[in-house]
Amino acid sequence: MQTASTDIGERMGRSQELSDSKRGPVIGCHLCNKSIRDISWLLNIPRSTVSGIITKWKQLGTTATKW
Repeated sequence: MQTASTDIGERMGRSQELSDSKRGPVIGCHLCNKSIRDISWLLNIPRSTVSGIITKWKQLGTTATKW
């Protein structure tokens, strides 16, 4: 049985953005040669989100939102 605190779908809807406090550690883990899968597991966020953050950081040099 899953609780709301462990179910990603309940905590983070598609329209919500990841906070700055989670985007920084994603890049930190990436720089320490952690895999996307490992980062996803460590920070409890979807792999697609981790991948998107890393891709944006590589292309733009920032993880900031566009707002």
